[in-house]
Amino acid sequence: MTSYRALPRTDPPAALADEARIGLRATARHTGALVRRNLLQIRQNPASMTDALLMPIVLTVLFVFVFGGSIGGSRAQYTAFLMPGLMVILGMTIAMAVGLGVNDDFRTGVMDRFRTMPIARSSVLLAKVVVETGRMLVAIAVLLAVTAVLGFDFDGRWPGVLAAIGLTAVFGTSLIWIFMLLGLTLRTAQAIQGLSVLVLTPLQFGSSIFVSPATMPDWLQAFTRINPLTHMADAARGLALGEGPVAGPVTWTLVWSLGLTAVTAPLAVAKFRTKT
Repeated sequence: MTSYRALPRTDPPAALADEARIGLRATARHTGALVRRNLLQIRQNPASMTDALLMPIVLTVLFVFVFGGSIGGSRAQYTAFLMPGLMVILGMTIAMAVGLGVNDDFRTGVMDRFRTMPIARSSVLLAKVVVETGRMLVAIAVLLAVTAVLGFDFDGRWPGVLAAIGLTAVFGTSLIWIFMLLGLTLRTAQAIQGLSVLVLTPLQFGSSIFVSPATMPDWLQAFTRINPLTHMADAARGLALGEGPVAGPVTWTLVWSLGLTAVTAPLAVAKFRTKT
Protein backbone atom coordinates (compact mmCIF):
# COMPACT_ATOMS: atom_id res chain seq x y z
CA MET A 1 0.00 0.00 0.00
CA THR A 2 1.32 3.40 -0.97
CA SER A 3 1.70 5.84 1.90
CA TYR A 4 1.24 9.59 1.63
CA ARG A 5 2.94 12.20 3.74
CA ALA A 6 1.12 15.48 4.43
CA LEU A 7 2.82 18.59 3.15
CA PRO A 8 4.21 20.94 5.82
CA ARG A 9 2.10 23.99 6.52
CA THR A 10 4.89 26.45 5.76
CA ASP A 11 6.34 24.68 2.70
CA PRO A 12 4.05 25.05 -0.33
CA PRO A 13 4.37 22.82 -3.38
CA ALA A 14 7.19 23.78 -5.69
CA ALA A 15 4.69 24.68 -8.41
CA LEU A 16 3.36 27.40 -6.16
CA ALA A 17 6.71 28.88 -5.18
CA ASP A 18 6.17 31.40 -7.97
CA GLU A 19 2.49 32.01 -8.63
CA ALA A 20 3.38 33.84 -11.82
CA ARG A 21 3.76 30.39 -13.40
CA ILE A 22 0.01 29.91 -13.05
CA GLY A 23 -1.65 31.68 -15.96
CA LEU A 24 -4.74 33.86 -15.94
CA ARG A 25 -6.88 31.09 -17.40
CA ALA A 26 -5.88 28.66 -14.66
CA THR A 27 -6.42 31.32 -12.00
CA ALA A 28 -9.89 32.02 -13.38
CA ARG A 29 -10.67 28.29 -13.36
CA HIS A 30 -9.48 27.94 -9.76
CA THR A 31 -11.49 30.99 -8.75
CA GLY A 32 -14.63 29.60 -10.38
CA ALA A 33 -14.23 26.28 -8.58
CA LEU A 34 -13.83 28.03 -5.22
CA VAL A 35 -16.82 30.27 -5.92
CA ARG A 36 -18.95 27.17 -6.49
CA ARG A 37 -17.59 25.68 -3.27
CA ASN A 38 -18.46 28.81 -1.29
CA LEU A 39 -21.95 28.95 -2.80
CA LEU A 40 -22.53 25.30 -1.88
CA GLN A 41 -21.51 26.14 1.69
CA ILE A 42 -24.13 28.91 1.78
CA ARG A 43 -26.71 26.47 0.41
CA GLN A 44 -25.85 23.98 3.15
CA ASN A 45 -25.86 26.70 5.81
CA PRO A 46 -28.60 29.23 4.93
CA ALA A 47 -28.09 30.96 8.29
CA SER A 48 -24.93 32.51 6.83
CA MET A 49 -27.23 34.78 4.80
CA THR A 50 -28.94 36.17 7.88
CA ASP A 51 -27.00 39.44 7.89
CA ALA A 52 -27.62 40.07 4.19
CA LEU A 53 -31.35 39.37 4.53
CA LEU A 54 -32.19 40.97 7.87
CA MET A 55 -29.76 43.89 8.18
CA PRO A 56 -31.44 45.93 5.41
CA ILE A 57 -34.81 45.52 7.11
CA VAL A 58 -33.52 46.42 10.56
CA LEU A 59 -31.54 49.47 9.41
CA THR A 60 -34.30 50.87 7.19
CA VAL A 61 -37.09 50.48 9.73
CA LEU A 62 -34.91 51.79 12.56
CA PHE A 63 -33.71 54.97 10.86
CA VAL A 64 -36.92 55.77 8.99
CA PHE A 65 -39.20 55.47 12.00
CA VAL A 66 -36.78 56.96 14.54
CA PHE A 67 -35.43 59.89 12.49
CA GLY A 68 -37.75 60.12 9.49
CA GLY A 69 -40.32 62.42 11.04
CA SER A 70 -37.83 64.98 12.33
CA ILE A 71 -34.95 64.97 9.83
CA GLY A 72 -36.52 64.47 6.44
CA GLY A 73 -39.69 66.48 6.87
CA SER A 74 -41.70 63.31 6.31
CA ARG A 75 -40.97 59.61 6.47
CA ALA A 76 -41.50 59.22 2.72
CA GLN A 77 -38.97 61.96 1.95
CA TYR A 78 -36.45 60.61 4.41
CA THR A 79 -36.86 57.08 3.04
CA ALA A 80 -35.86 58.37 -0.41
CA PHE A 81 -32.93 60.33 1.05
CA LEU A 82 -31.75 57.43 3.20
CA MET A 83 -31.98 54.57 0.70
CA PRO A 84 -28.81 55.41 -1.31
CA GLY A 85 -26.85 55.95 1.90
CA LEU A 86 -27.94 52.60 3.30
CA MET A 87 -26.51 50.93 0.20
CA VAL A 88 -23.12 52.15 1.41
CA ILE A 89 -23.75 50.94 4.97
CA LEU A 90 -24.68 47.48 3.73
CA GLY A 91 -21.52 47.32 1.64
CA MET A 92 -19.46 48.14 4.73
CA THR A 93 -21.32 45.60 6.88
CA ILE A 94 -20.79 42.77 4.41
CA ALA A 95 -17.14 43.75 3.95
CA MET A 96 -16.46 43.72 7.68
CA ALA A 97 -17.97 40.23 7.93
CA VAL A 98 -15.49 39.06 5.28
CA GLY A 99 -12.55 40.13 7.43
CA LEU A 100 -13.94 38.27 10.42
CA GLY A 101 -14.56 35.19 8.26
CA VAL A 102 -11.03 35.15 6.82
CA ASN A 103 -9.56 35.44 10.30
CA ASP A 104 -11.72 32.56 11.52
CA ASP A 105 -10.76 30.42 8.51
CA PHE A 106 -7.09 30.73 9.44
CA ARG A 107 -7.83 30.00 13.08
CA THR A 108 -9.67 26.78 12.19
CA GLY A 109 -7.08 25.66 9.62
CA VAL A 110 -9.24 25.97 6.49
CA MET A 111 -6.82 28.37 4.82
CA ASP A 112 -3.85 26.12 5.61
CA ARG A 113 -5.48 23.36 3.56
CA PHE A 114 -6.01 25.75 0.65
CA ARG A 115 -2.36 26.79 0.76
CA THR A 116 -1.20 23.19 0.31
CA MET A 117 -3.30 22.75 -2.84
CA PRO A 118 -1.88 23.30 -6.35
CA ILE A 119 -3.98 26.40 -7.01
CA ALA A 120 -3.28 30.10 -7.43
CA ARG A 121 -3.15 31.70 -4.01
CA SER A 122 -5.00 34.77 -5.25
CA SER A 123 -7.93 32.58 -6.38
CA VAL A 124 -8.87 31.88 -2.74
CA LEU A 125 -9.31 35.59 -2.02
CA LEU A 126 -10.83 36.38 -5.41
CA ALA A 127 -13.50 33.74 -4.83
CA LYS A 128 -14.37 35.35 -1.53
CA VAL A 129 -14.65 38.75 -3.20
CA VAL A 130 -17.01 37.37 -5.86
CA VAL A 131 -19.28 35.57 -3.38
CA GLU A 132 -19.37 38.42 -0.89
CA THR A 133 -20.13 40.93 -3.62
CA GLY A 134 -23.04 38.68 -4.53
CA ARG A 135 -24.22 38.71 -0.90
CA MET A 136 -23.92 42.51 -0.98
CA LEU A 137 -26.20 42.66 -4.03
CA VAL A 138 -28.73 40.42 -2.28
CA ALA A 139 -28.73 42.79 0.71
CA ILE A 140 -29.27 45.78 -1.57
CA ALA A 141 -32.16 43.97 -3.30
CA VAL A 142 -33.80 43.43 0.10
CA LEU A 143 -33.20 47.11 0.91
CA LEU A 144 -34.97 48.18 -2.29
CA ALA A 145 -37.92 45.92 -1.48
CA VAL A 146 -38.23 47.39 2.02
CA THR A 147 -38.04 50.99 0.79
CA ALA A 148 -40.70 50.19 -1.83
CA VAL A 149 -42.98 48.91 0.93
CA LEU A 150 -42.33 52.12 2.88
CA GLY A 151 -43.40 54.25 -0.06
CA PHE A 152 -40.39 54.86 -2.32
CA ASP A 153 -41.54 55.18 -5.93
CA PHE A 154 -39.22 53.48 -8.43
CA ASP A 155 -41.30 54.53 -11.42
CA GLY A 156 -38.92 55.86 -14.06
CA ARG A 157 -35.93 55.64 -11.71
CA TRP A 158 -34.70 52.14 -12.51
CA PRO A 159 -31.78 53.10 -14.82
CA GLY A 160 -30.38 55.42 -12.17
CA VAL A 161 -31.04 52.93 -9.37
CA LEU A 162 -29.26 50.16 -11.26
CA ALA A 163 -26.30 52.49 -11.92
CA ALA A 164 -26.18 53.31 -8.19
CA ILE A 165 -26.19 49.60 -7.36
CA GLY A 166 -23.34 48.94 -9.75
CA LEU A 167 -21.28 51.79 -8.32
CA THR A 168 -21.98 50.59 -4.78
CA ALA A 169 -20.77 47.10 -5.73
CA VAL A 170 -17.50 48.56 -7.09
CA PHE A 171 -16.97 50.60 -3.93
CA GLY A 172 -18.00 47.70 -1.68
CA THR A 173 -15.50 45.41 -3.41
CA SER A 174 -12.68 47.80 -2.50
CA LEU A 175 -13.86 47.67 1.12
CA ILE A 176 -13.83 43.87 1.02
CA TRP A 177 -10.12 43.93 0.13
CA ILE A 178 -9.44 46.27 3.06
CA PHE A 179 -11.19 44.03 5.56
CA MET A 180 -9.61 40.88 4.14
CA LEU A 181 -6.23 42.51 4.71
CA LEU A 182 -7.26 43.31 8.28
CA GLY A 183 -8.45 39.73 8.77
CA LEU A 184 -5.10 38.44 7.57
CA THR A 185 -3.07 40.92 9.61
CA LEU A 186 -4.77 41.13 13.00
CA ARG A 187 -4.66 38.16 15.35
CA THR A 188 -8.21 37.99 16.69
CA ALA A 189 -11.74 38.69 15.52
CA GLN A 190 -12.20 41.02 18.50
CA ALA A 191 -9.29 43.17 17.30
CA ILE A 192 -10.75 43.37 13.80
CA GLN A 193 -14.19 44.29 15.06
CA GLY A 194 -12.87 46.83 17.55
CA LEU A 195 -10.66 48.60 15.02
CA SER A 196 -13.43 48.53 12.40
CA VAL A 197 -15.97 50.14 14.71
CA LEU A 198 -13.43 52.73 15.85
CA VAL A 199 -12.68 53.79 12.27
CA LEU A 200 -16.05 53.31 10.58
CA THR A 201 -18.29 55.01 13.15
CA PRO A 202 -16.92 58.55 12.60
CA LEU A 203 -16.76 57.90 8.84
CA GLN A 204 -20.43 56.88 8.76
CA PHE A 205 -21.85 59.65 10.90
CA GLY A 206 -19.45 62.29 9.56
CA SER A 207 -20.85 61.85 6.07
CA SER A 208 -23.97 62.58 4.05
CA ILE A 209 -25.38 59.09 4.57
CA PHE A 210 -27.94 59.99 7.24
CA VAL A 211 -28.30 63.78 7.05
CA SER A 212 -27.29 66.65 4.81
CA PRO A 213 -23.85 68.05 5.73
CA ALA A 214 -25.38 71.53 5.51
CA THR A 215 -26.81 70.98 9.00
CA MET A 216 -23.36 70.25 10.48
CA PRO A 217 -20.78 72.66 12.00
CA ASP A 218 -18.22 74.12 9.60
CA TRP A 219 -15.35 71.96 10.89
CA LEU A 220 -17.40 68.79 10.40
CA GLN A 221 -18.50 69.89 6.93
CA ALA A 222 -14.83 70.16 5.99
CA PHE A 223 -14.38 66.52 7.02
CA THR A 224 -17.48 65.34 5.14
CA ARG A 225 -16.22 66.94 1.92
CA ILE A 226 -13.18 64.61 1.84
CA ASN A 227 -14.95 61.58 3.32
CA PRO A 228 -15.15 58.77 0.70
CA LEU A 229 -18.47 57.65 2.17
CA THR A 230 -19.91 61.10 1.39
CA HIS A 231 -18.74 60.77 -2.20
CA MET A 232 -20.33 57.33 -2.49
CA ALA A 233 -23.61 58.36 -0.84
CA ASP A 234 -23.86 61.52 -2.95
CA ALA A 235 -23.11 59.57 -6.12
CA ALA A 236 -25.74 56.93 -5.34
CA ARG A 237 -28.25 59.63 -4.40
CA GLY A 238 -27.60 61.60 -7.57
CA LEU A 239 -27.95 58.50 -9.75
CA ALA A 240 -30.98 56.99 -8.01
CA LEU A 241 -32.92 60.17 -7.24
CA GLY A 242 -31.63 62.61 -9.81
CA GLU A 243 -30.85 65.07 -7.02
CA GLY A 244 -27.58 66.94 -6.64
CA PRO A 245 -24.35 66.65 -8.64
CA VAL A 246 -23.45 63.31 -10.19
CA ALA A 247 -20.22 63.58 -12.21
CA GLY A 248 -18.01 64.76 -9.33
CA PRO A 249 -19.17 62.25 -6.70
CA VAL A 250 -19.09 59.37 -9.20
CA THR A 251 -15.56 60.28 -10.29
CA TRP A 252 -14.31 60.53 -6.72
CA THR A 253 -15.99 57.24 -5.81
CA LEU A 254 -14.27 55.47 -8.70
CA VAL A 255 -10.93 57.07 -7.76
CA TRP A 256 -11.30 55.91 -4.15
CA SER A 257 -12.41 52.42 -5.23
CA LEU A 258 -9.60 51.88 -7.71
CA GLY A 259 -7.01 53.39 -5.38
CA LEU A 260 -8.02 51.32 -2.37
CA THR A 261 -8.15 48.12 -4.44
CA ALA A 262 -4.79 48.80 -6.10
CA VAL A 263 -3.16 49.21 -2.68
CA THR A 264 -4.91 46.61 -0.53
CA ALA A 265 -5.51 43.72 -2.98
CA PRO A 266 -1.79 43.01 -3.63
CA LEU A 267 -1.06 43.43 0.07
CA ALA A 268 -3.83 40.97 0.98
CA VAL A 269 -2.60 38.35 -1.50
CA ALA A 270 1.00 38.77 -0.30
CA LYS A 271 -0.09 38.44 3.31
CA PHE A 272 -2.11 35.33 2.49
CA ARG A 273 0.98 33.70 0.97
CA THR A 274 3.21 34.39 3.99
CA LYS A 275 0.83 34.27 6.95
CA THR A 276 1.80 31.66 9.55
